[in-house]
Amino acid sequence: MSDAELVLRSRRVITPEGTRAATVVVAGGTITAVLPYDAEVPAGALVEDVGDDVLLPGLVDTHVHVNDPGRTEWEGFWTATRAAAAGGITTLIDMPLNSIPPTTTVGHLRVKQRVAAGKAHVDVGFWGGALPDNVKDLRPLHDAGVFGFKAFLAPSGVDEFPHLDQERLGRSLAEIAGFGGVLVVHAEDPHHLAAAPQQGGPRYADFLASRPRAAEDTAVAHLIAQAKRLDARVHVLHLSSGDALPLIAEARAEGVRITVETCPHYLTLTAEEVPDGAAEFKCCPPIREAANRELLWRALADGTIDCVVTDHSPSTADLKTDDFATSWGGISGLQLSLSAVWTEARRRGHGLEDVVRWMSAHTARLVGLDTRKGAIETGRDADLVVFAPDETFTVDPAALQHRNRVTAYAGRTLHGVVRATWLRGERIVKEGEFTEPKGRLLGRDD
Repeated sequence: MSDAELVLRSRRVITPEGTRAATVVVAGGTITAVLPYDAEVPAGALVEDVGDDVLLPGLVDTHVHVNDPGRTEWEGFWTATRAAAAGGITTLIDMPLNSIPPTTTVGHLRVKQRVAAGKAHVDVGFWGGALPDNVKDLRPLHDAGVFGFKAFLAPSGVDEFPHLDQERLGRSLAEIAGFGGVLVVHAEDPHHLAAAPQQGGPRYADFLASRPRAAEDTAVAHLIAQAKRLDARVHVLHLSSGDALPLIAEARAEGVRITVETCPHYLTLTAEEVPDGAAEFKCCPPIREAANRELLWRALADGTIDCVVTDHSPSTADLKTDDFATSWGGISGLQLSLSAVWTEARRRGHGLEDVVRWMSAHTARLVGLDTRKGAIETGRDADLVVFAPDETFTVDPAALQHRNRVTAYAGRTLHGVVRATWLRGERIVKEGEFTEPKGRLLGRDD
């Protein structure tokens, strides 16, 4: 205690044991003690009492497309990590696309690491990619520290990242299972997509019909069968179809090692409210109907869905045309994800402890960072967020830190304001003021 550098106090600290008044002691970037609120303060420590604001662990977002290098005009490490810090995210894991080159070899990983170095306001790790022709690269990437491997079961939207058919999925999954890795999967079936009506144009109903729930359900069923056959660990990315949930629950009951995520936009937005021509709402899989949204919330409550991540996938504004068939599919959510999820969660009777579990504890566990991240307890990194859960704000795109300030949340009133974010005991943003980048590049075994 005598070496303490920082003490943060709040009457509402979210810990693994519940929410309580507490004093959090930090030294060397690590939480060294969680004490009663009125505990004696160590001599010489900087003390900050945040009163009734909530102190929660920094969020861990395991699904972010930073697009750097190669498509840096779409985003970039500097802007993406500033947006993350502003939204209470202190760790993100970057997807292997849509950067050029994609993170599909060790050489490409090193390129991305060099680009990210010195630009990260939060800690950053990397997924590798599984392509039809790079099975030989998967183990070297694993040994180089990627947190797992991303694959598509349908076309990805970029030529440099082709999808896996079922035969190649089996080959990649067998290789990954052999060294104990995890495959994270964009699960839509290409045959169902090809058979669906493809009308194009500005009508959202036509776009929704072009990406039916059955495409997700079939792809999830195929993935479960492969994982069961190979005793492999798999993770379903950005689940939007509530119809796939019984398949997942049944597979888990049979011992299949499968986890599932969904995203803030599937939990907060509905197809019924998407205006025609409003491509800021386009993503794949798509935002579905309100009744489907309630199935996702039910699955979060019962544990069928493990976690909530952004799938932050920005582009330049000119690619968001009013034709849903040709516009870029992706929603920017880094800065707003916590507030968006909390707004809907509180309306349904969930507490901030639930949100922290879905967006911090379980995501940290997904990528094996749960000894360092995802909780306020002794021995963890002092990644901390001061959050005012009862305050509201109206989303102004001009206030976002994303490089391209296109957002599906424009004009919405959200609950919950991030007042300050701390990374390993150093405050990196307070009331919109940022420090110079202090983030580290993480590897799986760091």
